[in-house]
Amino acid sequence: MARTIAILGGTGPEGSGLAKRLARAGEHIVIGSREASRAKETAQQLRDTGGNAVQIEGAENAAAAAQCEIAILTLPFSGQAPLLKQLKSVWKPGTIVIDTTVPLAATLGGSPTRMIGVWQGSAAEAAAELLPAGISIAAAFHNLGAELLAGDASVDCDVLVCSDDENAKKLTMELAAKIPGVRALNGGKLENARIVESITALLIGLNIRYKVHSAGVRFTGLPAN
Repeated sequence: MARTIAILGGTGPEGSGLAKRLARAGEHIVIGSREASRAKETAQQLRDTGGNAVQIEGAENAAAAAQCEIAILTLPFSGQAPLLKQLKSVWKPGTIVIDTTVPLAATLGGSPTRMIGVWQGSAAEAAAELLPAGISIAAAFHNLGAELLAGDASVDCDVLVCSDDENAKKLTMELAAKIPGVRALNGGKLENARIVESITALLIGLNIRYKVHSAGVRFTGLPAN
């Protein structure tokens, strides 16, 4: 039986791309948004392009979070704290939260190639402080470009997964590996998310300079999964 995965803030390019890829891999996806109507509209568009076999529906963020076993946060850094505070009493015990947030200056009107300083160290560590006891967090998917996810081609990119919870890390790595072309790598403790998040700003700069939308990361010298 497919798990229910809520993709919160999932109407944007990153969220809808992950929704499409994971639904095609057999997962049951609930798109979350501040407006249920917008979430349902995005879900319908993804069903139209993904075929009858995909399970994608839409709901308001809190309703999506309340029904899931796994939640993926795909929203700008400026919206992360307000949403997590809103959801504090909603989570089911044992839910695993996967944070994709990158604290880019662009979320505050600055450059997309610069990072905002986060006193906790990373967006993922800031998120961890806002989750209730019994909810685990992993950081992943930061370096997968939305345009790559939106397409149908294999994704030429490694995904680093950071977490202090080994079960959350294992599950997140299994999910990442369901995306064709992706290799999931153990990125170590959650504190390493600060390094992984910053790579995104570097990749955005490379995309701008080389006039592409496909820059990603591969690590050499490691065994293939």
